[in-house]
Amino acid sequence: MGIFTRFTDIVNANLNSMLDKAENPEKMIKMIIQEMEETLVEVRSTAARSIAEKKTILREIRLTEASITQWQQKAELALSKNREDLARAALTEKQNAQAKINGVQEDLQQLDEHLSAIQEDSQRLQTKLSEAKRKQEAYTLRQQSAQVRLKIRTKAQIHNIDDAIVKFERYQQKIDRLEAEVESYEFTENQDLASQFKALEQDENIEQELAQLKKQVANS
Repeated sequence: MGIFTRFTDIVNANLNSMLDKAENPEKMIKMIIQEMEETLVEVRSTAARSIAEKKTILREIRLTEASITQWQQKAELALSKNREDLARAALTEKQNAQAKINGVQEDLQQLDEHLSAIQEDSQRLQTKLSEAKRKQEAYTLRQQSAQVRLKIRTKAQIHNIDDAIVKFERYQQKIDRLEAEVESYEFTENQDLASQFKALEQDENIEQELAQLKKQVANS
C-alpha cells in the first residue's frame, strides 16, 4: 500500500512533518521517492496518450478541411453545369463537414486544457520529487558523517589502549630488571662485610624504587 492515495496528496505533502513523525526517516524517504517516481511515470504516460489523441484530432481536422474544399469545388462545378440539385447536395455535405470540424475543435480545446494541466502537474510533482531527493541526500551525508566520526573515535580508543599496553609493558620490564638485580645479590657468595653492607644499602634503594614503580603501575 502506498504512502499517498492520490496525486494531490503528494504535491501537498509536508515532507518535513512526515519524516519527523517517521520511526525510520531514511526508509520513509526512500518509499516516498519511489512512489513519486511511479506517479511521475503514470503522469507522463497519460500525457503521451493525450498527445497521441491530439495528433489524431489534428489529422482528422486537416482531412475534413480538405473535404470542405472539395465539396465547395463540386458545388461550383454543379452550378456551372446547371445542376442546382447537385450543387445543393454538395453544399449540404460541406456544411456537415464544417459542423464536424466545429465539434472536433471543441474536443481539441478540451484536450489542450487537459495537456496544460498535465504539464503543470508534472512540474509540481518533479519539484516535490527533487525536494525529496535533496532530503535523501542530506540523510545519506549525515549517515556518512556519523560513520566517519565513529571510525575516528574507534581508532582513537584503540590507539589509547595500545599506548596503555606499551606503557604498562615498559614499566613491567623495568620492574623485572630491578627484581633480577635483587636476586643477583642474593645469589652472590663470599661477600665481605663492607660488600654485604653495601649490598644491603643497595637492596634498600632498589626495594624503595621497586615499591615506587609498582605504585606508579597500579595508578596508571
